[in-house]
Amino acid sequence: MSLFVYSGTAQAATVGGFASATGVLAAMATVLMLNARYLLYGASLRPWLGQVRPGQAYATLYFLGDANWAMATKAHAGSENDAAFIFGSGVSMFLPWVAGTALGALAGNWIADPRMLGVDFLLVAFCAAMALDLLKTRADIAPALAAVAVAAVLDRFAPSGWTLVAAGLAGAFAAWLRYDESASIA
Repeated sequence: MSLFVYSGTAQAATVGGFASATGVLAAMATVLMLNARYLLYGASLRPWLGQVRPGQAYATLYFLGDANWAMATKAHAGSENDAAFIFGSGVSMFLPWVAGTALGALAGNWIADPRMLGVDFLLVAFCAAMALDLLKTRADIAPALAAVAVAAVLDRFAPSGWTLVAAGLAGAFAAWLRYDESASIA
């Protein structure tokens, strides 16, 4: 699955959907909602990927993940203009992802309860580090707090996939409320 679905959250939602009474359609809807962020990621990379052939752009987008999108965005802000940066960083993260998944599938039974080792916290720590890197100004704080608040409340009542979607929408809504069009015109 890691070769074809390069998203840990999508994989977890799919496996969870197959194992539960909600079924395949609910799992597919959850995956679509969770990965809608990639539409925005791809759009934000248009200045780079618009300068390469469509085949190269689509191949690059196949290997796009949260971490290399954040790295590419930061590099582009630092005046990096080579679109190969996105592809190279994506492939360099994809290959260990697939190898790690294979290793986990083969050796996963050796760890009785991953929570005892804190392995289940890895994704949370990664997302927190990425979020802190994306907080650039004071205006970024309110949307982040809105997303965290909604996630904290809904985590008790809703499946994690829907909690993430609601948190993303809350953050986007908070950013929209604070948006000042006159400040962005330069």
